[in-house]
Amino acid sequence: MNPRTYDAVIIGGGIVGTATAYQLIQKRQISVLILEAESSLAAHQTGNNSGVIHSGLYYKPGSLKAKNCTAGREMMYEFCERYNIKHERCGKIVVASSKDELASLDELEKRGKANGLEGLIRLKSRAELRQYEPYVEGIAGLFVPQTGIVDYTNVTHTIGRVFMEYGGEVHTKARFLSLAQSGGRWVLETTNGEYSAKVLINCAGLHSDRVASACGVDPEIKIIPFRGEYYEIKKEKQHLVRNLIYPVPDPRFPFLGVHFTRMAKGGVEAGPNAVLAFKREGYKWSAVSWNDIAEMITYGGFWKMASKYYKMGIGEFRRSFSKSLFTHSLQKLIPDIRKEDLVRGGAGVRAQALDRNGKLLDDFYILERERMVHVLNAPSPAATSSLSIGNKIAELIVKNHGHEL
Repeated sequence: MNPRTYDAVIIGGGIVGTATAYQLIQKRQISVLILEAESSLAAHQTGNNSGVIHSGLYYKPGSLKAKNCTAGREMMYEFCERYNIKHERCGKIVVASSKDELASLDELEKRGKANGLEGLIRLKSRAELRQYEPYVEGIAGLFVPQTGIVDYTNVTHTIGRVFMEYGGEVHTKARFLSLAQSGGRWVLETTNGEYSAKVLINCAGLHSDRVASACGVDPEIKIIPFRGEYYEIKKEKQHLVRNLIYPVPDPRFPFLGVHFTRMAKGGVEAGPNAVLAFKREGYKWSAVSWNDIAEMITYGGFWKMASKYYKMGIGEFRRSFSKSLFTHSLQKLIPDIRKEDLVRGGAGVRAQALDRNGKLLDDFYILERERMVHVLNAPSPAATSSLSIGNKIAELIVKNHGHEL
């Protein structure tokens, strides 16, 4: 049987892959296909995050995260308005709990302004913090009006629907297996048969490094899965949180620390922590893949990372198993929260790229090769940035391969 033929095939139906397909088919009226291994779009990172539309506060000015988050944020708001997707630009506060966090708060404010955030308000006392969040505890903070909330599963399904209205196709239960060349085209073998494409785009998230390797590309990184576990606040205590409350993040790590998030679909989440997962789709402690573990521990960069961050890792493991320790972390921001106010919520797995030197990549990482683009590090704020990332990739494809499409 001859392979089904397309101009461009995108591997991965998360929000980045779907947004890329959407942007590409709008720029060029070509045949575009999304291949998704699961039975629906947004099955993994996209469908298991906290639903925050990030402002662009945290990211180094000039970085891919800073550029794409600030642009993508406004694109996301505009898309939600156009397609009547429930969302809210509610703002958030970042809270300094002690004097030793004030320098980091100063740096965040500088970064925010450098990234074009207008209307930032420096909160200089507990009383000023409590004008925004009446139950918060801290000595200073920052109000960020651009932050919002949305359900990214809903967003992704809407992007996918509009993409198909433009003539695009989505094939689910089609896990990528291997790649070959034939007659100047790529031939992709999947669990749903063979496909042929002029251009291939890898947005496979948790498996992006493996897809790149299967395509004959050295990804130069290894995806390490970190599970983020959440608690939900019982309904009778949800009044403790108006909108979003974040701590000042530890600048040594690419994680934002446990925080409180009011969700677009209702309710309030608290978390996440960041524990090493023993499977790339390891949403529970019981989810273990010996193949995934072996791949991690035989990667030299893993042990270099472990030697630097083992104390933090031990603390995250302890907090994962101890509701009391998790609650204690939350009480740093809201002292009135109690262990009995929390019930176990969901979990997500972050596809974090790690280089050979043991460095956790802080920025987005996109690798271009002959008629291929590989998105190899796209953790938070990738959902916020997705329409901008998709637009940049589509521009790259049209510029460098437009004559072939």
